[in-house]
Amino acid sequence: MLPRLRTLPDPTRPARDAARLAARRAGGVWDRFADWFNGLDLNENTILLGFAVAVGIGAGLGVVAFYRLIDLAFWIFYLTPAVWLTEAGILAYRPFLTGLGLVWAHLIMRGPGRGHEGLNIPDVQRAVAREGGRLPARVALARTAASAVTLGSGGAAGSEGPVAVLGSALASFLGSAFRFDPARTKVMVAAGAAAGISAAFNAPLAGAFFALEEILGSLAVGAFPSVVVASVVAAVVSHTFLGNNPAFPIPEEYGYALQREVFVFYPFLGVIAGLVAVLFVRVYFGVEKLAKEIEGPRWGLALLGGMLVGILVILSKGLLVGHGHLAVHLEIFGRISWGALALLALGSILATSITLNCGGSGGVFTPSLFVGAAAGGSFGVALTTLFPDLGLHPEAYALVGMGAVVAAATAAPITGMLLVFEMTNDYNIVLPLMLTTVIANLVARRLEPDSLYSGWLRRRGERLQHGADRDVLAGLRVADAFDPAPHVVGETAPLDQLLQHLGRDAYTDLPVVDEHRRLVGIIPLADIGRLANVPREQTAGLVASQVVIAAETVTPGDSLLDAIRRMGVRGAPSIPVVDRATGHLLGLVSRAHVLALYEHAVAGGATGEHPVSFPTGRGPA
Repeated sequence: MLPRLRTLPDPTRPARDAARLAARRAGGVWDRFADWFNGLDLNENTILLGFAVAVGIGAGLGVVAFYRLIDLAFWIFYLTPAVWLTEAGILAYRPFLTGLGLVWAHLIMRGPGRGHEGLNIPDVQRAVAREGGRLPARVALARTAASAVTLGSGGAAGSEGPVAVLGSALASFLGSAFRFDPARTKVMVAAGAAAGISAAFNAPLAGAFFALEEILGSLAVGAFPSVVVASVVAAVVSHTFLGNNPAFPIPEEYGYALQREVFVFYPFLGVIAGLVAVLFVRVYFGVEKLAKEIEGPRWGLALLGGMLVGILVILSKGLLVGHGHLAVHLEIFGRISWGALALLALGSILATSITLNCGGSGGVFTPSLFVGAAAGGSFGVALTTLFPDLGLHPEAYALVGMGAVVAAATAAPITGMLLVFEMTNDYNIVLPLMLTTVIANLVARRLEPDSLYSGWLRRRGERLQHGADRDVLAGLRVADAFDPAPHVVGETAPLDQLLQHLGRDAYTDLPVVDEHRRLVGIIPLADIGRLANVPREQTAGLVASQVVIAAETVTPGDSLLDAIRRMGVRGAPSIPVVDRATGHLLGLVSRAHVLALYEHAVAGGATGEHPVSFPTGRGPA
């Protein structure tokens, strides 16, 4: 039998468990309350929905407080100095102001933020996938303050990242305080992210699906009620304090004049939006790489980057950042020349990349919307110039472009579509929006596998873009699962010896090796069964090397995700494990092995306390 998966016993564990129990017994009022609460026989859905309401209220109030902080920073940085400065003085002062804001944000993250890069959406994804949903509350609060300073001083960034992180950190804090298990905490963290997005954009549907699509990595039915409740509650709280205003005010007149626009013009917009999203991703990470190569103090880089952003903002006449967290009206995207709008899209990509890679703090979701609106508006204005008699509305192309670019740049197509729909509340725009978004996402993933979120993680050694399930497989090794003693046959084995394996093996593939145990290939047992029905005179003298077929292989260091992918090449139920240097056969790993280890890992069995055993052969034949 294959050795069971175990870890060495920890001799200090009993003492640590006893100490923990004693600490709880001697703990304060809160510890006793948490123990009492967890001892109640409450339904899991009841607990999650109750905490979803609390998370929604907290996240909604957090968004309101965050926006007030941005207003305060904008008043300190802009409105107060404007009283004493002339218009020319303000223009000269603006680059220095934005640079100063980025330096301040950098210092906040170095001090109260404890040198952390700054929690963002990918950090939340990583915490959910790898760390049981645990997020450091202090770093999240520092990120909120740094983002408020960045936005208030004219940095080109979004507000959605900080508020989503703030909601997630609140949920994580509650999960830790009540000593919830990781599975429950993960759902709460996703609900917190949904609440933050919902309150920021006044879009509860988009917030809920953003959390399911990006944070949890799947449309999990069990998490859906809690995520939706938190999202709706946060939107109600935000609406109470901030009013029923969308993040991007919608123009009074838009839409498509002709049905054939949907099939003639919008597919081209989808291609353009996909290309723009690819450009955004590559420029963003290109600037990140360049910033890391620049020598000198980080505050100097922040000052220089902020000044460059300030110059770009002046060249755009303030359109790149608006006023604090207030967005630019979409109506302007139908009134500017197509060339100016294209430059505005490029300028926003560059300004955002510099801001967030040179010390500033904020999100990339809102900038993606802005880039999409500018790119889509540019395409729409160009069409009205080419076809003035068709009565086209460039604003419609700006709206659809928003959803398409944000979907392609963040790999969140459902969120992109729902966000624009909730902003417009117009079913007429759904058809071109869906078509354009799908095309944009396909084009972007074809040319650039990374999104703004997954690229950030990949450059830090994480691969979570495929969701939680495949992430579990990516973290498990073939060495943890394969059978080192399957039945094998030599390449000169006659047919009679091959027939002996029918009905004996746990596998449907029989590995064939040479005299040095190097893998020659495999023989499917189904093929052996067919040979058994062939007249003996036709198979006389037949040996294993004459019926063997080539096989995909893996090494012990490969991930189980790689093993599953290679099994899928020929639909095989198992795959040989070899030493890559020598070609020696080490064993077989089957889908049953992968499933057993996967279920063990998902159930929290990675500690080795609950051993897993796999089916195995009886040694070489």
